[in-house]
Amino acid sequence: MNEAVKAIIERSSCNQFKPEHLTKEEIDLIVRAGLNAPSGMNRQPQRLVVVQNPNMVKKLSAMNAAVMGRDGDPFYGAPNVIIVLVEKNGTCIPDGSLAMGNMLNAAYAMGLGARWINRAKEMFETDEGKALLKEWGLTGDLEGIGCCILGYPDMKLETKEKVPGRVFYVD
Repeated sequence: MNEAVKAIIERSSCNQFKPEHLTKEEIDLIVRAGLNAPSGMNRQPQRLVVVQNPNMVKKLSAMNAAVMGRDGDPFYGAPNVIIVLVEKNGTCIPDGSLAMGNMLNAAYAMGLGARWINRAKEMFETDEGKALLKEWGLTGDLEGIGCCILGYPDMKLETKEKVPGRVFYVD
């Protein structure tokens, strides 16, 4: 089986991470995979924010937890986060989702742990989120798609059973 297809089929989410940061080379490859995702009419609305600063990762995790109305760490202790935002347009949600999928698949293919964490939309609709975007120099009408948490897995990544009966062939 083709190695790319094998990685996509076997991909699994990670929820236990070692504390070490990914290397710049590893992050850059994952970002490159995200930026190479298809987009409607090649608009390329995806904006990726790479965060490795422990204090900022902790702040983002707390913002995400606040959206859920819970305490705890929804980032599972991951030391690296890539926030996917999009310039709002007609296909921005699927475009951002494809970028996230590419990054998750790339991370798995590289032997790394990754997981999609929702609630980026709500995080960056808050005054605190808008202030961060401004602080980071991001302008425009942006919407959060998700937070891609990343790191070296501290668990065995195992493919989960898939729910059957979800494919329908029409002749």
